[in-house]
Amino acid sequence: MREAVIVDVVRTPIGRGKPGGALAGVHPVDLHAHVLRSLVARTGIDPAAVDDVVSGAVGQIGEQSSNTARWAALAAGLPESVPAVTVDRQCGSSQQAVHFAAQGVIAGAYDLVIASGVESMSRVPIGSQWAGHDPFGSGVAALYPDGLVPQGISAELIAARRGLSRARLDEFAARSHHRAAAAWSSGRFDAEVVRVDGAPLAVDESVRPDTSVEVLAGLKPSFWADAWERRFPEIGWHVTAGNSSPVNDGAAAVLIAEAQTARRLGLRPRARLHAFAVVGDDPLLMLLGIVPATRKVLDRAGLALADIDAFEVNEAFASVVLAWLDETGADPAKVNVNGGATAIGHPLGASGARLMTTLLSVLEQTGGRYGLQTMCEAGGLANATVIERLGP
Repeated sequence: MREAVIVDVVRTPIGRGKPGGALAGVHPVDLHAHVLRSLVARTGIDPAAVDDVVSGAVGQIGEQSSNTARWAALAAGLPESVPAVTVDRQCGSSQQAVHFAAQGVIAGAYDLVIASGVESMSRVPIGSQWAGHDPFGSGVAALYPDGLVPQGISAELIAARRGLSRARLDEFAARSHHRAAAAWSSGRFDAEVVRVDGAPLAVDESVRPDTSVEVLAGLKPSFWADAWERRFPEIGWHVTAGNSSPVNDGAAAVLIAEAQTARRLGLRPRARLHAFAVVGDDPLLMLLGIVPATRKVLDRAGLALADIDAFEVNEAFASVVLAWLDETGADPAKVNVNGGATAIGHPLGASGARLMTTLLSVLEQTGGRYGLQTMCEAGGLANATVIERLGP
């Protein structure tokens, strides 16, 4: 049976996605090309041997349009003969890219493939791909006559309906910043991060080592509007910029190989891609698909929650991860141990691959065997992946 293994992972430091951010001046194709080029250089593979580059991006418009993965692959120096494709499963786009790449290996379509992702939210603002347009049509409007909601309102509804207090959300966010700061200061991110040429960014730019619950408590709700309050009077308005993921720029890439191909090429597999799942869930509460996705991937892997040594659960909003923790009963000490997106950042299309780099690092740093990654996605979707660390 063919097995898909991870050979190496890299990511950029994550920049603040706004004018003046450290990576704001870098074109997304060049940002993406940097991690592809770095991955090839670190592993020493023949770039012509890459069967495909499967990449995620959410804002597929403007500078991230026209199959941006193809242009990044060429800019990275990969031969013209190497194809590339850009996928969109919203925030889970590059996690889905990992799934497609690994599934292609298992099916026999690929022997060596790169899964990656990019998002420059400075240059391609969130939502710009549908701004001024109706992305739903009459059929969806008929299914949901009261209308769907932005993700921030979904996060508020989750907090209200799961009884999550503002204090609990802020405590979680502060802990994420402290964990990420500790990981940077102790060198735990060093092996996974490749600095961008010409960009003076040595660490993740959104991490605030000195933040506190008291500081976060002073922030105003981010999504309050009179119309939403009338529609959802149960909302307590607890979601702020401090307990949500920021706007960011970044890229990440994963080299995936068929196990025997890796051995033939003299490459050391670091992990096996063990199981995959993707689910659809309620588009209104849209962000809780990670709960059934977690159950589905564990069932496919033949594992129990207690078998998992490290979790990466994307911190789009603190309320989402806290609801997942309450629902699954996972050990918080094993979840996002090097900090999460609240601190590190959430460059949409790159986040799935970024989480995979960090998950593998955590398993290697702790000696854990199994890791589980899951990502909430717009539209009520979620991906989940289980990997198994290989080697010492």
